[in-house]
Amino acid sequence: MKQVENTAQPQPEGAHYTYNPASCQDHGVNQMRLELGDTAVEGQNKTAVLCDEEYAALLTNETSWKRAKLACVEAILMKLSYEVDTSVGGLSYSLNQRADRWLKLRDKLKQELSIAAPTGDPRALHGGHYFYPNMLANLRKGPPSCH
Repeated sequence: MKQVENTAQPQPEGAHYTYNPASCQDHGVNQMRLELGDTAVEGQNKTAVLCDEEYAALLTNETSWKRAKLACVEAILMKLSYEVDTSVGGLSYSLNQRADRWLKLRDKLKQELSIAAPTGDPRALHGGHYFYPNMLANLRKGPPSCH
């Protein structure tokens, strides 16, 4: 019997698929792989959905962890959207079930983000201050006096 290689998704050049359980709290690729369950990296692009470089790009583009997680799930959904159910003889693959799991996770994350309290962008907090000493002083009346 001849083994058939899946050539639908060729191995991208420069793509790495790593997962280190000892670093699963690194706020990086390892933690995202753990939280999304994309830890089967042994088969590279045949078992893992996104490569390390894709996760890293999505993590650096977002301001919060949940938004980055949502971006990763949406990227995964885009990759899975090309997979179709297949039936050959007595063998069948229901690949749409795989996408359903990710759709449910995406909907849950969107709901969590829509009810979350608004937060400030940490990059904006290091600017100059709006208030300054004697800001409300009336210079036409002279210097402020303390009573």
